[in-house]
Amino acid sequence: MIRATQVRPPGSWSGAADTVVLDFDDRHRRRMAMTGTRGLEFLLDLKEAVALRGGDALVLEDGRLVEVVAAPEPLVEIRGADPQHLVRVAWHLGNRHLPTQIVGKGLRIRRDHVIEEMVRGLGARVVAIEAPFDPEGGAYSGGGHAAHGHEDHGHHGHDHKDHAGHKHAGHDHDHKHHDHAHHDHGQAKHDHDHAHDHHHGHSHAHDHK
Repeated sequence: MIRATQVRPPGSWSGAADTVVLDFDDRHRRRMAMTGTRGLEFLLDLKEAVALRGGDALVLEDGRLVEVVAAPEPLVEIRGADPQHLVRVAWHLGNRHLPTQIVGKGLRIRRDHVIEEMVRGLGARVVAIEAPFDPEGGAYSGGGHAAHGHEDHGHHGHDHKDHAGHKHAGHDHDHKHHDHAHHDHGQAKHDHDHAHDHHHGHSHAHDHK
């Protein structure tokens, strides 16, 4: 199977041979088999796990490119009464190490009834939406798009050793489905090591141990 061994950022490429549609979890991988929406099968085989983002291109060994599209997923958009109020809410989300996307005058997080109730308790408005999730960089994802392992950018901030388990600055994340039963209000837990595969749109992703 042909491999994809490099990643190019948006604006640095054109002419994709195929497209893969991936949710947030499936965009944090090092090695996995993929099938594009047009049927192209390939193996993602990077030196380090990277945080792929919509608009990136995976570079195949023969030079062809596969575009990465961020799949819509269930999110909530959080609105505050004013910027200071929103900053306060953002602090509480960051204190729980929750991946958070900043959009316009609001914040977006993945659906989580425990956190949603907390946010409402802080006086913020919560609106359920479906949209691609592209959270802010930093301690969780290593400083954003510029640091997520493109050809010449090297290792990105947090200690991604492998899909099977990765260290994050100062805390451990087990990337699985958001498990509300494990919310202790101190940290959101996720585990990439799914017991089953995600299928989004027409693309398919299978982990390789």
